Amino acid sequence: MTNNSTRRRFLKTAGVAGVAALAGCGGDGGDGGSDGGDGEMTEGDGGDGEMTEGDGGDGEMTETETEAEVDTRLSWHAGGTGGTYFPLSNEFKTVVEENTDFTLNVQSTGASVENVGSLASGDADFALIQNDIAYFAKNGTGIDAFQDNAIENLRGVATLYPETITVVTLADTGITQLSDLSGATINTGDLGSGTQVNANQILESVGISDFTEQNASFSQAADQLRNGDIDAAFVVGGWPVGAIEDLANTNDLVIVPIQGDNREAVKDAASWFADDTIPAGTYTGVDEAIETVAVQAMIATNAEQPEETVESVTAAIFDNVDDLSIKTDFISADSAQDGMSIELHPGAASYFDA
Repeated sequence: MTNNSTRRRFLKTAGVAGVAALAGCGGDGGDGGSDGGDGEMTEGDGGDGEMTEGDGGDGEMTETETEAEVDTRLSWHAGGTGGTYFPLSNEFKTVVEENTDFTLNVQSTGASVENVGSLASGDADFALIQNDIAYFAKNGTGIDAFQDNAIENLRGVATLYPETITVVTLADTGITQLSDLSGATINTGDLGSGTQVNANQILESVGISDFTEQNASFSQAADQLRNGDIDAAFVVGGWPVGAIEDLANTNDLVIVPIQGDNREAVKDAASWFADDTIPAGTYTGVDEAIETVAVQAMIATNAEQPEETVESVTAAIFDNVDDLSIKTDFISADSAQDGMSIELHPGAASYFDA
C-alpha cells in the first residue's frame, strides 16, 4: 500500500502559511540532490542558521554593520549540497560579488517548493526553483500546497538549464523499465519538494499506483539503495548529479528510461515536461544514452525586490557566463526566457530588453 494519502493530507493543509513554513523545513530539492535542507549555509555563514561575527543573527545591525551594508546583502536560497543548485549558486555568488556591490549569502535548502515559501515570506531575495513549481505557485494550482493559495509576489528572473528526471536503481533489483516499479519501494524525494511532485506526476501518468513511497534527500536515497531499503529513487537535476556519480562509482547503477509511449503519456499529462536525454558515459557503467524527460531550472525573486537590484544581479550573471563552469552549454542571455512560466520581474525585463 502507498502512503500517498498521507502526502496529500500534508500538502493540502499547507496553504500559503504552510508554503512559507516550508522555508524552515529540511528536504531535498528539485535540483538533483541534497543532503541538505538542514539550514546549512555556505562557508562564512552560520551553519546553524545563525550569522557570523559581525552580522546581527537576530536581524539587527551590529556596531560594525552599517545600514548600507545591510542594503547590499542578499539572501540566495539554493538546494541540497548533493545537487546542482548549490554549487551553481555559489558560482553566481562569485560573479555577483566580483561585479556588483552586493554580497550573496547562499543557503542550502530543500529547493523548489521550500524556496517559493522563502521568497513569499521575504526570507529569500533570490532562489532557484523549477519552472513547473513556479507556475503552480504563481497561479494557485497544480499541487495541494498552492491550490487556491497563489503566491502573488513571485517573479521570474531567468531560466537556466534542463532539470533532468532521473529514475535510479541498482542492477540487482531487476528493474529496467517503468512498469517494473509496480509494487516497489520508491524514494520520490523529500516531502513537499519539486522532486516529489514530479515523481508522483510521472508515476500517475503511466498508471503506477501500487508502490510504497519513501521521502528523503537524494544523498540519503543513495544510502537507501546501497542498503537495499528502497528499490528505486527519483532524482531531478542537471546531469551529472553528484549524488548519482558517487553511487555509480561504488555500485552497478541502472537508470530507468522514460521513453516511447510512457514519455508521451508524461508529456500529455503535464505540458512543462520536455524530451531529454542523458548522454552515454555520464555515469560510470551507464554506457548507453538514456531517454527521459526534463523540467527547467530558473532564478526567481519577489516583487518587493528593487528594480535596480534585480537588474544588477541579472547583468552580473549573464554578462559573465564565461566565468561559470557549471551548465555553461545551457546558460545564456539568449535562452534565458525559454520556458519562463511566470511574470518577469521589471529589473530582469530591463536587462533582457536592453
